[in-house]
Amino acid sequence: MRRSDNGQSLHTLYVYEQEYMTELTEKFKRQMKWRPPNKNHVLAVIPGTILAILVKNGQKVKSGETLLILDAMKMENCIAMPFDGVIRKVRVEKSQIVSKNQLLVEIES
Repeated sequence: MRRSDNGQSLHTLYVYEQEYMTELTEKFKRQMKWRPPNKNHVLAVIPGTILAILVKNGQKVKSGETLLILDAMKMENCIAMPFDGVIRKVRVEKSQIVSKNQLLVEIES
């Protein structure tokens, strides 16, 4: 293992296939590991208020169809179905305030 000038362990970091040697901070070592998102979960990408829910549990929905409308920063955002599937569970109600990354809808593929 290589060491930096101040005696810290150097770790290999790859960015766009380029190799870098770097020290890792304690904060970096403690951070949560990245996990791929669950493709069957539709999350709020911005905080806001649910204006309308256009689907119900058990409904078959095609890719691109609007699931619900989220009001955020004075804009109406249509939240679309990412792929063909069935709505497993709608996790929000009309007029509910949601936070960023909150689960809105569960889908069965």
